[in-house]
Amino acid sequence: MVDITDMLGKARGGDRAATDALFATLYRELHRLAAGQLRGEAAHATSLVHEAWEKFARHGDIAIADREHFFAIAARAMRQIVVDHVRNRGAQRRGGQIAPIETTALEVAAEGRDEDVLALDEALQRLGETDPALAELVELRFYGGLGLEEIAALRDRSERSLKRDWRRARAFLYRELADDDAD
Repeated sequence: MVDITDMLGKARGGDRAATDALFATLYRELHRLAAGQLRGEAAHATSLVHEAWEKFARHGDIAIADREHFFAIAARAMRQIVVDHVRNRGAQRRGGQIAPIETTALEVAAEGRDEDVLALDEALQRLGETDPALAELVELRFYGGLGLEEIAALRDRSERSLKRDWRRARAFLYRELADDDAD
């Protein structure tokens, strides 16, 4: 895998080739994350990548420190896009005046599961208040589409410890979502 951290350093130093390579690599990585999020639906993944890339462009002052930071930001951006899309669609159904999102990337991805997406987002926010590291693990896996092996390499942690954390995070979310269903 390409070393994003190394490319970032060279790009900051003014290396034009590194800047071009960084752009291409980040775009490919975003596409890979989106494909994982949308279960490989290439056309929809491309639309999600474009929305995520626009989000990065609008916040050009975000300084990506290293590969780990990039994946954390990208997973968060994907999560926000999915959740915002579901909320906007819900507002439109209720007659709200929010303009619809232009892309149709998430029409299929979120179809029929709007309530689940919003409930998961709320539960994930509560997990973040309790244990931010577990919430980030869920973001990287669910929204970032990364496997435990990839996250272990990013975090410089053992896959075994991440499996324990993953079980804890899933148990927390399961309880939270079960409580939401009971209400």
